[in-house]
Amino acid sequence: MPRSYMVDLVCTACGAACSADEPQGVCAACSKVLYARYDLDALRTAMPIPDFSGRSDDLWRYRELLPVRDDRHAVSLGEGRTPLISLSRAAADAGGMGRGALLVKDEGANPTGSFKARGLSMAVARAAELGVGHVALPSAGNAGGAAAAFAAAHGLACHVAMPRDAPAANQDEVRIYGAELLLVDGLIDAAGRLIREHAAADGWFDLSTLKEPYRVEGKKTMGIELAEAGGWGDDWCPDVIVYPTGGGTGIVGMWKAFAELEELGWIGSRRPRMVVVQSDGCAPIVRAFEAGADHAEPWTDAHTLASGIRVPAAIGDYLILRAVRDSGGTALTVSDEEITQAQLTMARLTGIYAAPEGAATFAALPHLVASGFLAGDERVVLFNTGTGLKYPPPA
Repeated sequence: MPRSYMVDLVCTACGAACSADEPQGVCAACSKVLYARYDLDALRTAMPIPDFSGRSDDLWRYRELLPVRDDRHAVSLGEGRTPLISLSRAAADAGGMGRGALLVKDEGANPTGSFKARGLSMAVARAAELGVGHVALPSAGNAGGAAAAFAAAHGLACHVAMPRDAPAANQDEVRIYGAELLLVDGLIDAAGRLIREHAAADGWFDLSTLKEPYRVEGKKTMGIELAEAGGWGDDWCPDVIVYPTGGGTGIVGMWKAFAELEELGWIGSRRPRMVVVQSDGCAPIVRAFEAGADHAEPWTDAHTLASGIRVPAAIGDYLILRAVRDSGGTALTVSDEEITQAQLTMARLTGIYAAPEGAATFAALPHLVASGFLAGDERVVLFNTGTGLKYPPPA
């Protein structure tokens, strides 16, 4: 296998560097998010033009830009390389998108049925590589299943805390993979508190969203895949990416990928406008964006049927807001009723049974057209972050 070019970790807030040779959580100096840093100069010399021909058909094809160093820990269940599907029949039904190109990146094709497989593939692999024996995380559903699956593949113990009202299929999945399931009365923030308590008392390694450096490295492969699908170069990118946002690892991961690819010279400076979609019952990022704030205050009384975006507070709020603003993007909410209708419309016009979170991106399109953000002739990529089969069917 090609080697990883990772050299160390760097704080996204204060810039402090730390070693990647031992398990790390957040920055020791300021408690903000750590990113993996790569020797991009050396990689540019070794691969001046991106060429992944003959590589595996999963996210591990981008091994140079991933943090796992030892081939033994590059364990794949087939994650990544998800299809990019044209929604030409649905475009006319999407509030005036008929003149543009509407596509969906269908992350439901991943192992365990969601984009969470990308991030947990990398986080669990690095935990195993660094000698961790027990991994743990809070989850609204899909992350727990993905963590349990990859922990099983690596032979690690796994502990998942989940809201008691999380989809039954997600709860069953965690148990089936042999992980410990801890149910809490409350939301994912309550699940997070329980995991932190156990991590301190029992030595579990916390894989919470952006509270360790490697989930984002798996998620950034969504951006690399878009660049490869677009043919690299200056004209690779779609005009707009519409992304359902809870903890935000996906959107900030793609933004990190674009910066690395530009520094390598594999793409130009053009960027998609990044659009955050949240539920009107839990919209801390949208509220902060509209207020011009750099951080999002926790949302009280969070409620939405889209459990994956029912996240009252995100440690990476400043990174999400920075990506949206730097790209000239926007943030908006949709209702649960709109999400349910979008699930039905997508299924009947495209054959894709989207998770509620993914359907929220389709529901956002008429709002984006009505506001003038979309003229209707753009190339737009929606992210369906998981299969709808794990959720109660839309009423």
